[in-house]
Amino acid sequence: MKTVIKGGTVVTSTEQMSADVLIDGEKVVALAAPGSHDWEAGSDKVIDASGKLVIPGGIDVHTHMELPFGGTNASDSFETGSRAAAWGGTTTIVDFAVQVKGESAMDGFE
Repeated sequence: MKTVIKGGTVVTSTEQMSADVLIDGEKVVALAAPGSHDWEAGSDKVIDASGKLVIPGGIDVHTHMELPFGGTNASDSFETGSRAAAWGGTTTIVDFAVQVKGESAMDGFE
C-alpha cells in the first residue's frame, strides 16, 4: 500500500522542511519538495497535512504501567497506557523494571 502525505512540515532530528512524504507499506521511501512529484496517481491513500507537522513516531523508554508504588499502582494498565501512547504519537514504550538491591537486572525485568 502506497501512502502520500502532502503539504506538511516534516520534522527530523536536525531540521524542519516543507515536503511531501511517500510511504510504501510501513516504510518512508522518499521526501520531495511539495508538488514536485506526481505520487498521488499511483498511491492508495493521500493525506493532506497542510498546516500540520509530520513527525516520526516517538519512543518512550521510561513508562510506569501497573507499577506498584507506595501501597498503590500506577494509573495506567498496559492497555490504557499503550492506547494513550499511540494517540499521542508514541509508537514504542518500554516499561520501568523495579530493581532490588542485591538482585540482577534480569530479576527486575522478570
